[in-house]
Parts: sequence; structure tokens; C-alpha cells
Amino acid sequence: MSQVPEAAQDVVALAEALIACPSVTPAAGLVFDCLEARLTAIGFAVHRFIAGEPPDGPVENLFAIRRGAPGSRHFAFAGHVDVVPPGEGWTSAPFAPERRGELLYGRGAVDMKGAIAAMVGAAALVPPDAGTISFIITGDEEGPARFGTRALIEHMKARGELPDMCLVGEPTSVSRLGDTIKIGRRGSVNIWLEVEGREGHVAYPHLADNPLTRLVALLGELCALRLDEGSEWFQPSNLEVTEITAPNPATNVIPAKAAARISIRFNAHHTGGELVERIAAIAARHGAGARAVISGEAFLTAPGAFSALVQEAIAEECGMVPELSTSGGTSDARFLKELCPVIEFGLNNATMHKRDEAVALADLGALARIYRRIAVEALRSG
Repeated sequence: MSQVPEAAQDVVALAEALIACPSVTPAAGLVFDCLEARLTAIGFAVHRFIAGEPPDGPVENLFAIRRGAPGSRHFAFAGHVDVVPPGEGWTSAPFAPERRGELLYGRGAVDMKGAIAAMVGAAALVPPDAGTISFIITGDEEGPARFGTRALIEHMKARGELPDMCLVGEPTSVSRLGDTIKIGRRGSVNIWLEVEGREGHVAYPHLADNPLTRLVALLGELCALRLDEGSEWFQPSNLEVTEITAPNPATNVIPAKAAARISIRFNAHHTGGELVERIAAIAARHGAGARAVISGEAFLTAPGAFSALVQEAIAEECGMVPELSTSGGTSDARFLKELCPVIEFGLNNATMHKRDEAVALADLGALARIYRRIAVEALRSG
């Protein structure tokens, strides 16, 4: 069995305890009990609440705070305890954490129970008089995310507990711990397209109206769009067809209806609303309807004092300056940007959402030390 440095043992033990709580999204109950017990033990006041109704609720959330002196800076750690379904084919049980060699295996080890354990370990080493520290933790980041972090934001606003800076523990590292941090994300919108036709026999097309013909033409036009060329901090926006359906069990019938779904990841050249209007206008020319859900807008925390202190903390521990990036999917940083500058930094993302998800034991201790440096410097700045 790998030897874990004494200073990192609490972090690894908490990571194991969190992994051992099955918490497929939306998470509730036991995993929050585990986290609350540890936060309470290091001086945090913990507030848990349920938000939302079916079908996307209810969702359990946790806000914890350890207040510093009046007027002191407020630094927030943010993340989620829900995980994606583990699936089949694991070498060991996904919710039975197991150390093998230098790695800790289990669903959520990387995304992101390991990072939450490191955050708690870091907070325990920050002197209470350094300033205010809080935890913004949801049980629904991997799911619809309607009643998770957005509800936490409203909870914090109502209490007047607004942070000056926020760090989200998403797994941003690519090849090794500390090589990448995220200072923004592209926006995301899904659009459902539907074309009504008129069913009929394939041998008598003049008596029918094939909706697939119009849908194919529509999708061809959409796929030919070049939305932009990207920008200094963002890659070009992309539109992808993610589903095409035309329920039709018969081989000799022209269907009455055809539908498709597209997904657009867009940069700061656009807003979700503008893209929805543009796509809806194109769809209308082909006789199609369009229904959209905007998951988040593009945002950027401009490079500056916050990103510099995060880079310096990582460089002190890892011996390299991380790349500033906006690549990848969405995260709850898209909501937290409403409160304050927000940056994402966490573990190596190579195994997230995969079977045999695993984190290097050494990385858990190193991440806790980096998080402590970031919190101390963030509270000291300004």
C-alpha cells in the first residue's frame, strides 16, 4: 500500500469517506452528512436546504461559512458532490474507495470529491483571523442544474454573504496537476427542431409531404454555418447535430413528423438568445419549429490579480506556471460569475466520467496545499 504523507492523510480519508457515499445526481443525504460533519469540526456554520420541485428537483444544497473579522475579505470554495452514474465494468466497486499503488479509485475521485476534500483540508489550515471562507456545494451539477448553484446564489444574496473571489474545484489539469486553470467558459445552448409533414405511401409522394426532406435541408444549412473565428481567449463556436428522429416502423410510409436536436457551444461573440433567434429564423424558412434551452452564457474572468495569485500558488507547489484556458464544457462557474471573479482549478481530468475513475494520492495532498496558498493570498489581497 502506498504511504501517504501525514499532512495529507486527513484529505485522503475525507476523499474516501465522500466516495463511499453513493451520490448519483441529484445527490442528497449521506454525502452531505459526511461533509457537514467535517466542516463543523473545523469551525464552519453549515446551512443545508432543499430547492425545487419535480421534474428537476428537489435538490439538496449546502452553504457553509467561517466568518473572519468584520470587513475582512471573503473567499469561497465551490463545487458539487453529485456524480454521474458509474456504469458497468469497474475493477472494484465504484462506491467502495480502494487504494491501489499510488492511486485512489472510486466514482467522484476526480470529479470532484477529491477536490472538495482538498478544499476542506486547505480551509482547516487557514487561520480563522485571516478572513471569511465559505463553501458553496450543490448536489446537482451533473444534472439539469436548475435548483443547485443558482439556488445557492439566491440563498447567499438573501443572507448578504457575497464572496470577493471564488474558486471552483473542477478537474482542469490535463497532463499533470497544475498545468491548466480555467478563466472562463463558452456558453451552451440546445435547440430542438421539429418539422411537420403529411404521411403517405412512398409510391405516391405527390400525395404526401416528406418532413425529412426539409429537415435534411435545414440541417445542411445549419452545419454549413461558420459562427465566428474565435478570439484571443476563446476557440471558435461550434454547432453540432446531436439527434435525428422520425418514428416510422414501416419501410413504405413517408413519416408525418421529423425532429432533430442541435447543440451549440459559443464564445463571447454571441449570447444564447441571439443564437436562438438566428437558428429559429433559419428553421422557419424550412417550415420547422425551434425550441431552445440555454444552459449558460460565455464568460471570461479577465487575466489579472486573481489569476496571477492562482498561477503563483501553483508554481510554488508544482514548479510550473499553468496555462490560462477557456476550453472544455460548462461548469457551475457560469452561474457563480454573477457574484464575483471566478476561476476553476482542480485535479487531472483524464479519468473523469470513466470507469475506474482515479486520483493520484500525492495530488490530493498537493492540491490541498495549493488551495491553502490561494485562500491565504486571496484573503490578504485588496
